[in-house]
Amino acid sequence: MVLALVALLQAGSAVSLPPPARAAFDAATFDPIVLDGIRRGAYPGAALVVGRRDTLLFSKGYGRLTWSATSAAVDPDSTLYDLASLTKVVATTTALMVLLERGRVRLDAPVAAYVPEFAGPGTAGITIRQLLTHTSGLRADLPDAELKTLPDGAALLRRVLAETPRVPPGRRVIYSDLNAILLGEVVRRASGEPLDVFAARELFLPLGLGQTMFRPPARLRPHAAPTGVWRGHAIAGIVNDASAFKLGGVSGNAGLFSTAVDVARFAQFVLRGGTLPDGRRLLRTETVRLFTTKAVDFGGGSEARALGWQAVPTGERVPSVGTRFGPRSYGHTGWTGTSLWIDPDRDLFVVLLANRAYAPRALRSFTLLKRVRGAVADAAARASDAS
Repeated sequence: MVLALVALLQAGSAVSLPPPARAAFDAATFDPIVLDGIRRGAYPGAALVVGRRDTLLFSKGYGRLTWSATSAAVDPDSTLYDLASLTKVVATTTALMVLLERGRVRLDAPVAAYVPEFAGPGTAGITIRQLLTHTSGLRADLPDAELKTLPDGAALLRRVLAETPRVPPGRRVIYSDLNAILLGEVVRRASGEPLDVFAARELFLPLGLGQTMFRPPARLRPHAAPTGVWRGHAIAGIVNDASAFKLGGVSGNAGLFSTAVDVARFAQFVLRGGTLPDGRRLLRTETVRLFTTKAVDFGGGSEARALGWQAVPTGERVPSVGTRFGPRSYGHTGWTGTSLWIDPDRDLFVVLLANRAYAPRALRSFTLLKRVRGAVADAAARASDAS
């Protein structure tokens, strides 16, 4: 009986997280939720930033980089996290927004117009828009066993370009890393530069995201939250995603590292409709609205998608966005434990970065993390409504 109770506590499936003490943007509201995730073994540490387009309402680090009491404490300003699939929105999608405005990319053009090798049977008609909405029909990813047989990034890209849809394009959402890998290649072909070079100059530099980068240098690895263990040693500062690793650490689906405060600055940029902190415009408001508005929703409990972004409903049994964010909300999550959700009607965002991928002690750490994400978002919404 005792063992069964312990298993349920670790899984987080039968025990709800404690409600916030009161509706305010303070430690009394958020600490019990985030610390509960650490106590239950979902992640050793996390960084939380909540804010609006023009201000940060709450910012705090919790726990440590690893489970060791001697490990460095998490700092939302300086702890680097492997953003995993947040790369898709922070780098890849936003780069495509820039290229769209410059006339270098068209949403309804076939991918093959930019990557001719993708003009095979079943793929010649797949459009940029379908990649962004995950309605291309391509499968979720290449199996790990197949990835291991590919000698390098060039071989991986050739394999992705040879893929064919598993269902007819435009019929349903299949969330796929292959879509994002292809979009990263579209950015490279359309801009004439690798994704990391284009994003650093055109996005991260003007936005003041000084700690957002692909392939962080070795000197920054002590500040990175590890996402794996190799022969007893924590692995930090090296991309966790197998496809992105094979591609040299730069991919449209993963590879970006950042801090919680930098991701918050990016969220503020989106909420401002594409303007920089000094008021200069990087993107038109219409472009930001186009990409962040729900584009597909097939109903029946499936997930809705905007262009590059996830929309609501998320299609999850335990929604990472919680239950209180509005119907126009959009965001994204990452397998390593990262998430960003934005409610434009409340002028509110929540950034929660955790390294769940590092040696979780919970039996179902991802489900538990989703509960923490949802509880934080709900608490932030309550505080916003009360302010």
